[in-house]
Amino acid sequence: MPIIEAEGLSKTYRVFQKKEGLLGAMRGLYRREYKEVKAVDQVSFSIEPGEMVAFLGPNGAGKTTTLKMLSGLIYPTSGTAQVLGFTPWQRQDAFRRQFALVMGQKNQLWWDLPASDSFQLHREIYSIPAAEFKKTLDELTELLGVEKLTRQAVRELSLGERMKMELIAALLHQPQLLLLDEPTIGLDVVAQVAIQKCLRDYHSRRGMTMLLTSHYMRDVEALCSRVLVITHGTLVYDGPLSGITEKFGSAKLVRLDFVEGVVPDGLERFGELTRSDGASADLKVERSKVAEVLGAILDRYAVADVSVQDPPLEQVIARVFEEGRKTHDAA
Repeated sequence: MPIIEAEGLSKTYRVFQKKEGLLGAMRGLYRREYKEVKAVDQVSFSIEPGEMVAFLGPNGAGKTTTLKMLSGLIYPTSGTAQVLGFTPWQRQDAFRRQFALVMGQKNQLWWDLPASDSFQLHREIYSIPAAEFKKTLDELTELLGVEKLTRQAVRELSLGERMKMELIAALLHQPQLLLLDEPTIGLDVVAQVAIQKCLRDYHSRRGMTMLLTSHYMRDVEALCSRVLVITHGTLVYDGPLSGITEKFGSAKLVRLDFVEGVVPDGLERFGELTRSDGASADLKVERSKVAEVLGAILDRYAVADVSVQDPPLEQVIARVFEEGRKTHDAA
């Protein structure tokens, strides 16, 4: 049975339209005008046990709204969802004990207290046996390398250290499902890698299901094999991470190193010259023309080395977002 099964999930908000100026403000007191905004529009997908899935989209696409519906924080306008066999917005205790939600811009730890005090509070809330609590806490602090920081006031920790503590708090009750909303936002590369490694290791040990939103493609590539892409509230892609490049990455990156140590003139005729540096150059070439272009270049120039690569995932995702914006604007 799927861990998450959403069918036609939608959320519409009524937004007050405030008029400019004093007269507009006065009119708003007596006759308020509203506009309906579709945050999520007919989203359907399912996630099987043990999957690690990325949920991508530009700001305002509906990612966080979807996570809030799946965790029971808000009600949908229409549609259905089953999470761990429960309807999330019914907020049953048995459901809430089986998942965790971590939001990179929200704190669940007490700011002025050591993280260890917040962990003890979580133990009481979730009725975790003392021996099990200690074993899990020791495992998580070791995975994240923060054994000596749990008794330090949260406000004294760095952003990366606080995020590690937030993750520990979320995993103490050993949830079957972990919902992550931009957990590495604002973190340096070292902290990002540490959190990625912790999540990978924890998943391999416990088989936890994970749904992750992030603007950092390193998170996605390090953790997820499947991707959901949402733009303007509508799901536009659901498939393997490798497939998104094949579907939306229309060009390949051809990297050339030349024998003579100088990039020759005239490369622009074969594609878009994106880099020219000393003896090497990068060409952006349509996928269907790569073989033809390579043949012509090798016939014409003395090439020491050549490689053909997919474009960076960031570029492909940016194109998906842009196509989604154009489709939405044209509708």
